[in-house]
Amino acid sequence: MRWVKAKYKDEDFLSRVNTLSVLRDAVHIWWLGQSGYLLQWNGIHVLIDPYLSDSLTKKYAGTNKPHERISEQVIDPSRLDFIDIVTSSHNHTDHLDGETLIPIIAVNSAVKLVIPEANREFVSERIKMPLSFPEGLNENESININGIKFHGIPAAHNELERDENGRCRFMGYVIEIGGKKIYHSGDTLLFPGMEDILRPFNVDLAILPINGNDPSRGVAGNLNASEAVWLAKQIKAKLTIPCHYDLFSFNTVDVSVFIEEAKKMKIPFKVLEPGEGLSL
Repeated sequence: MRWVKAKYKDEDFLSRVNTLSVLRDAVHIWWLGQSGYLLQWNGIHVLIDPYLSDSLTKKYAGTNKPHERISEQVIDPSRLDFIDIVTSSHNHTDHLDGETLIPIIAVNSAVKLVIPEANREFVSERIKMPLSFPEGLNENESININGIKFHGIPAAHNELERDENGRCRFMGYVIEIGGKKIYHSGDTLLFPGMEDILRPFNVDLAILPINGNDPSRGVAGNLNASEAVWLAKQIKAKLTIPCHYDLFSFNTVDVSVFIEEAKKMKIPFKVLEPGEGLSL
């Protein structure tokens, strides 16, 4: 089985984050694997959908849906003691992992957690925190934390699912940070009007899943490489990064498919290795 090594991990990863912390005019971003990213700007650190454990591998061991990890973990979550804000796009464990979030909360006493408001009770129970702890958002809503603005964007995984009050259970976020607008879609398929919602934001960076929607996997699906490229082109994203691949053997895709499509459609893109970063 193919094994994906982290480009930077542990002390090497932390050293690079620390070194760039003095360069405060740029937004720095690192891929942590799957849909997880670390953003850094002006001394503020934002974690997007981190999954930094083997909780799903343990949970599904010996079942007909083994979550066999195929990439190295970049960092132990208990070592991330400088985090100001964490986001979760939805309740699936690779986007809301108790074994990742509980250690992060333990070493960051003032951390804020941004979630879909519809998921408040589920989130609070999973992370063992009071109902009042998360900062909830819905579509067409925004929140400002430490000078960073989060806009709620609907996501279809596989449907535009809502609670009894009409609030989205699956979301993405447009994050305004350091003069840049970063769209992290969470897990989503295309849905009617999606590009129209996103165009007015003039996105600088789009982070989009590419693992596709294969019902035989037994899990909810995502954009495939062609769809991700199409969406990026439609919203005129200045740069696109693919995600949600190379974590579990049963639910991945070869990133070369995205690279070929992105070149064909002439969109600006960057493929990161686990632990690797870039600066905007």
